Amino acid sequence: MFRLTKYETVLVLLFLLSLPFSNPWVRGDGVGYYAYARALLIEHRLDFTRDWLAANTSFRMGRTDGQGHILPEQYTAAGHLNNHFSIGPAMLWLPFLITAHSGVLLYDGLGGRVAADGFSKPYVMTMAFATAFYGFLAVFISFRLARKYVPERWAFLATLGIWFGSALPVYMYFNPSWSHALSAFAVAIFLWYWVRTRSARRWTEWIVLGAIGGLMLDVYYPNAVLLLLPLLESIAGYWKSYRALEIERAGRLFLGNVCFAAMLLVTFLPTLITKEVVYGSYLKSGYENLWNWKSPAFFKLCVSADHGLFSWHPILLLAFAGLFCLRKHDRPLGLYLMGVFVALVYTIGCDRDWDGLSSFGNRYFVSITPLFVLGLAASFDWLARAWQERRAAILAASATAVLILWNLGLIFQWGTHLIPPRGAISWRQAAYNQVAVVPERAASTMKAYLTHRTQLMDRIEREDVKQLKARQSEAIE
Repeated sequence: MFRLTKYETVLVLLFLLSLPFSNPWVRGDGVGYYAYARALLIEHRLDFTRDWLAANTSFRMGRTDGQGHILPEQYTAAGHLNNHFSIGPAMLWLPFLITAHSGVLLYDGLGGRVAADGFSKPYVMTMAFATAFYGFLAVFISFRLARKYVPERWAFLATLGIWFGSALPVYMYFNPSWSHALSAFAVAIFLWYWVRTRSARRWTEWIVLGAIGGLMLDVYYPNAVLLLLPLLESIAGYWKSYRALEIERAGRLFLGNVCFAAMLLVTFLPTLITKEVVYGSYLKSGYENLWNWKSPAFFKLCVSADHGLFSWHPILLLAFAGLFCLRKHDRPLGLYLMGVFVALVYTIGCDRDWDGLSSFGNRYFVSITPLFVLGLAASFDWLARAWQERRAAILAASATAVLILWNLGLIFQWGTHLIPPRGAISWRQAAYNQVAVVPERAASTMKAYLTHRTQLMDRIEREDVKQLKARQSEAIE
């Protein structure tokens, strides 16, 4: 019988208490992600016209004209709207949305009046709660993985730290139609299953790992860096077989690799098929001319005021350092995960929009939430070994609490536009706001968020459009 430990029970309770903060809206990049789910469920074809026309104002800017008509250049050579976003999030939402759609149809059949169009509240609320659920599974799986290597209390503290001290809350609750919390779930499942089976993986387990890997890529393309894990593991396996002259063992590994690659391709087919339909080619992603492989923004990405990973979320620096400590528990795992992190930093650093444009922190790294939980847990464990344990616990808990409070205050500033959502911010202004502005406004804004959310979101959207137009005017001048 499955029973929760006391730490797991607390995590579940925290998740349930956090659900009222789930924000049922489709906005920005989320329009493209959600459009796939709505197209499959309601339109029964990849027609995104209604999604583009119903989108928030800042999304429509540059996509529609003054009369509200979609601009001709928004259509691809295949005659479809240029929806370059991935289909994976829709695949994860659909089981929940199908249930919601069935409920709406049943309710309407009994005389109710709820639009069965994918835009009405039952659909959007279902999507938001589904994203929160997947985000919670990401941190819950990460916690269970971390406690394999360190005492449960450090795994628990690290899980809380990353859950509320990183960019995850924004994309788990505030912007649920974006892909990042869903991507963290896919990575968590992949990493968990890879660790679980790595000691002696049979060919059937290679197939399952390939299926999870394909889903992981369907959700978010940069997750391809996680494929370094089975690649590096297999290279080490071939080397051991070569040194020991174990041809049969190498043959079994090769069969497993073939099974993995084949299933990876099969589960990646939804992405390839949608690209062929939308762009007329299986190999076109819609992200052309955005990459500069020779000039990565490696250090700016980490420490810039323009959504730098560590400058916005200092707790992640402790988590990255902890990957070195993880080597004491599992040397290959620590080295592999460091390789994955560096590969992702390099990959995102090659992106022209490495800062994530309108992003809280650097949203591209929410995907590797499980790596950060493992690293932070290992950091706390190292601290406990280096110091007297009680003193280490007080220091770790205090530091985590401070960093979470800082992050939550920064989320408040970003969400209410006390700091600009795009471009570099002033750390001096942000620090002043944390002390002088956030405590004064937090209570009333949270009350409005919970009781008059539609009006608050409309006000935030108007402010975002105003700032976006101002930046465009400055760029023209």
